Amino acid sequence: MSNVPEIYGSSVFNDSTMRERLPKATYKSLKKTIELGLTLDESVAEVVASAMKDWAIEKGATHFTHWFHPMTGITAEKHDSFISPTSDGKIIMEFSGKELTKGEPDASSFPSGGLRATYEARGYTAWDCTSPAFVKDGSLYIPTAFCSYTGEVLDKKTPLLRSMEALNKQALRILKVLGNTSATRVTTTVGPEQEYFLIDRELFKKRKDLIFTGRTLFGVKPPKGQELEDHYFGNIKERVSAYMKDLDTELWKLGISAKTKHNEVAPAQHELAPIFTTSNVATDHNQLTMELMQKVALRHGLVCLLHEKPFAGVNGSGKHNNWSMSTNDGQNLLEPGNTPHENTQFLVFLAAVVKSVDDYQDLLRLSVATAGNDHRLGANEAPPAIVSIFLGDQLSDIFTQLESGKVKGKIFNNILETGVASLPKLPKDTTDRNRTSPFAFTGNKFEFRMLGSSASIAGANFVLNTIVAETLQKFADKLEASTDLNAAIATLLSETAKDHKRIIFNGNGYSEEWVAEAESRGLLNMKSTVECIPTFIKDKNVAVFVKHGVLSKSEIESRYEILLENYIKTVNIEALTMLNVAKTEILPAAFKFSKELSDTINAVKATGMSVEVAAQSSVLKELSPVLSSFASNLTALKKTLDKVSGEAVSALKQAEAFSKIVIPAMEALRTDADKLEAILPKDIYPFPTYADLLFNV
Repeated sequence: MSNVPEIYGSSVFNDSTMRERLPKATYKSLKKTIELGLTLDESVAEVVASAMKDWAIEKGATHFTHWFHPMTGITAEKHDSFISPTSDGKIIMEFSGKELTKGEPDASSFPSGGLRATYEARGYTAWDCTSPAFVKDGSLYIPTAFCSYTGEVLDKKTPLLRSMEALNKQALRILKVLGNTSATRVTTTVGPEQEYFLIDRELFKKRKDLIFTGRTLFGVKPPKGQELEDHYFGNIKERVSAYMKDLDTELWKLGISAKTKHNEVAPAQHELAPIFTTSNVATDHNQLTMELMQKVALRHGLVCLLHEKPFAGVNGSGKHNNWSMSTNDGQNLLEPGNTPHENTQFLVFLAAVVKSVDDYQDLLRLSVATAGNDHRLGANEAPPAIVSIFLGDQLSDIFTQLESGKVKGKIFNNILETGVASLPKLPKDTTDRNRTSPFAFTGNKFEFRMLGSSASIAGANFVLNTIVAETLQKFADKLEASTDLNAAIATLLSETAKDHKRIIFNGNGYSEEWVAEAESRGLLNMKSTVECIPTFIKDKNVAVFVKHGVLSKSEIESRYEILLENYIKTVNIEALTMLNVAKTEILPAAFKFSKELSDTINAVKATGMSVEVAAQSSVLKELSPVLSSFASNLTALKKTLDKVSGEAVSALKQAEAFSKIVIPAMEALRTDADKLEAILPKDIYPFPTYADLLFNV
């Protein structure tokens, strides 16, 4: 591997590159735009474009692309070359400020939820100068926002940027009223931990379900799974280690601070975690990370699976969204310090987050809802579908004391004694870690653990930013209007603790007891995506997005339609794939084995010898009813899918039918298929098993 400090950020038009290549005045103007959210000067864009082009060409780029985040959940790009013909039949390499700041992709072929018709094709991309450009695969990539000809946003980036601005505005009001005037900007920061599976590429090619849906639609758990807990943090296999090293190098070149890598709980499962950065840059980086994980895997004869539940009965994959708020002068607003009970600034921001999560449980749950994540949430391996907050004993005690109006002290020993003289005394965090909590405070940040591994983090973060901005605004209004600030703060914290203590839960989120307790507390338990989607268009939720300028009513309605459409299409593809595999692979294999057994029994009987055929007969007797049920359930799924797909109903009604009728029919077919797998010989079973996939890397 090359020298890491030398390769880190070598493919990025980052701050050091800009300082080196831009005139001082241009650099200062661009930095003000980035740091203070000012309007970009057109003359600055022209100078930046020229310098960026020269730098990119030196890096081997021949094209540029406006890189954006449409509502598909992945990124999009259209590449144009730098060439410009000259009168003498030659070319020069040109790149203007206009080309840097504005692009015009087709806006009708991306999900728009009705905002764009097929004949309404014009859309625009706008340079997001707060996220650095980079060179990859011979092109200069320019991070951008994406909107329609009429101005409605069609991407995931723009609402995120708007939400960051909304939170910045309200957080600065709080800091000012508390007497903290050193900060001029507050940004949200994110560090998304990414879980994934690696399987052998040749085995992957033999499974249509993995190819078409990203998950196995059939399969029996292997004799050994994760029961012995020997894979988690275990020795990394040589082939996987080589992949991880290669991946680190590619990420570091793009300025992505890949920090941690390890084996996860399930066989063939792993995790990568970066260092924190601002939310929009973290979103860009996470999309690049997922893309490179899959691309680099192919070099090593592997396939990277990012589905939330690639293997039934085996741990699924999530994405832990570590979220905090930081000022431009280096303050972490969720840092409790050594005396959190005396840290008014921390307590106000902590209370704001607690209130926001309680008030908008439905939006947070919606922000992570997908057909894939439905298989994972609440399955004793991921946070439950019930949103709650873990604060730990110390902060929970402080929060309880706040209800009385005064915090007297803390229950905390910040030194951990190991009991071994030769080992150092360990500084102890203010909270334990609760892996069953969906929204856990982990020292100086909140870890939102409900996101699925394939998700764009933009959705969860623009929701989180917006709802916290709303609470901060309410807090600021009260505190700014007060004549006795200390009394107003005490009242505010006391009321928040009293009204929102129901959302705090430090126990086992996997337990059945918690489900019952959460219901008694009045907390929501939305188990499926279809239950979640209608909450998007509730009046209170529409109001908070519109109020803070994050989404308009029409933009919300379009996203509502897109979410329903995506759910329907996802489940429909899975059902069609099941039908295909069941009919063309599993059924013929079962018939073949049935015939082999019958032929064997008849052949033995034909000898006229007194030879026992009980063994063959017992297997045939076991196989026949399962095969019959399998064929029946295959027909039932086909009829169900045809009926649901052909009904002229609203998107919501159709999504509900897929959830309540199609999915149970799929599960019935899978049950029989998995029974057949347990009966059929390995040389007849038509594709690689879980044992093959999970233990052959």
